[in-house]
Amino acid sequence: MHDFTYQKGILCCGDVALTKIAEEIGTPFYCYSLATIKRHIDAFEDPLKGVDHQTCFSMKANSNLALLRYMAKQGLGVDVVSGGELYKALKAGIPGNKIVYSGVGKTMQEIDSAINAGIMMFNVESEEELDVINARGSVLGKKVPISIRVNPDVDPMTHPYISTGMKKNKFGIDIETAIKQYLKASKMRNIDVVGIDCHIGSQLTDVKPFIDAIERIKLLIATLKTHDIHFKYLDLGGGLGITYLDEEPPHPKDYLHAIVEKVKELGLKLIFEPGRVIVGNAGILVTKVLYRKETRHKTFVIVDAGMNDLIRPSLYNAYHGIWPVEDQGEALEIVDIVGPICESGDFLAKDREVAKVTQGKLIAVMSAGAYGFTMSSNYNSRTKPAEVIVDQSQYAIVTKRQSYDDLSSLESVPEFI
Repeated sequence: MHDFTYQKGILCCGDVALTKIAEEIGTPFYCYSLATIKRHIDAFEDPLKGVDHQTCFSMKANSNLALLRYMAKQGLGVDVVSGGELYKALKAGIPGNKIVYSGVGKTMQEIDSAINAGIMMFNVESEEELDVINARGSVLGKKVPISIRVNPDVDPMTHPYISTGMKKNKFGIDIETAIKQYLKASKMRNIDVVGIDCHIGSQLTDVKPFIDAIERIKLLIATLKTHDIHFKYLDLGGGLGITYLDEEPPHPKDYLHAIVEKVKELGLKLIFEPGRVIVGNAGILVTKVLYRKETRHKTFVIVDAGMNDLIRPSLYNAYHGIWPVEDQGEALEIVDIVGPICESGDFLAKDREVAKVTQGKLIAVMSAGAYGFTMSSNYNSRTKPAEVIVDQSQYAIVTKRQSYDDLSSLESVPEFI
C-alpha cells in the first residue's frame, strides 16, 4: 500500500498535490511518502515483536539522509556497502553497533573507518578480505567482529543482475569453502567470529528460496558447532520483493513467520536487511512532458526525466507504473515514454497503454523509491533531480536539485592546457 491518491482529479502524496510541488521546485523530482515508509516499517517490525532481532535497512536502496534519520528514530540500523554509505549512516545518527558492512570490494580505508566506528560486524566475502580485516585489526589494536557471507547456491528466480546466491555470482563464499574460512578465522588473533550471513538476491516474490537457503545454512551451522565455532548472529539478508505490476510477493508477516519458525531452534539473534520492501512503493518520480512525437510506427512521449534519473527500465527492463498527475479521464493510447538522453535505451516505459498526456502535463513514475535516486548519474551532463519528503499535509525539499555549477565544482583545468 502507498499514500499516492487522486483528490479532485489531482494526484497527491498525502494531502499535498504534486502539481503544487512541481510549481515550486520544477521537474523532475522524487517524492517520498513518510506515512508509507512508517507503515512498511511497522509491517516488518510488528511480526518480530518478541523475537531477538535487528532490522538493518539496506542503504543501497535509498540513502537519503532525512529518510535515514527517520529510520534511526524508528530503531532501525543499516546495511552498508561503501565508505560513503557508512559516513551517511553515522551522520544520520545510526549507532555503529547497528551497522552491518557488506560488499565484495571493501578498501583498507573503508575497513579502518568501519572498525573505528564500532560496527556490529563485517560480512566477509573472500579469504583475502578476511586477511586484510585481521591485519587492520592488528594495526588498530581491535578485535574485529565478522560473519562470513555464505553462498548457498539457491536459485532466487529473479532477474540475473540482482541474483546473488548462486555459484556463478560474485558474492559470498560457497559452503564448502566457508567451513575452511571459519576455521581459519577462529584462529586469527584480531578476528571475532560472531555471525553467519546469507543473502540470495533482490525482488524475490516467493518464500521458498529463502527457506531452501536457510536449510543449507542450518546444516553448515551444525557442522561448525562440531568444530567449536558458535555464533551470536544469523544475518538473513533482504530481498523480499514488491508489486510493480502483477507480482504477488508474500506479505512481510508471512515471510517473517515462515523464517522465524525455521530458525528459532538455533537461538541466534536475527539480522534482517530489507530495502526495497520499505521504500520501493513509498516513492515516485514526477516528470513533465516536453514533446509528443508521432511517427508512422510509434507515438513517443518525450519527458524531462531520463535514464540518468531512473535507470531501472533501461538496465533491467523493469516495469514502473505510469500515472497522469492530472486525471481528467483522457482516452488511453499506446506510447513509448522516453527521456532526453542520447541513447536508444533511454526510456521509462515502452509500448505502454497510458492516459493521453500532452505537452506541459505531468506524469508520475510509480514505485521508484528504491534504486531510483541512488542509481542516478550526471550522464549527458544532466543535473540530478530534487528529492522531497511528504508527511500528511507538509512537505520539505530534502535534496536540492543540482545546479550547473555543481557539475564542474570538483573539476579543474591544469596550467599546461
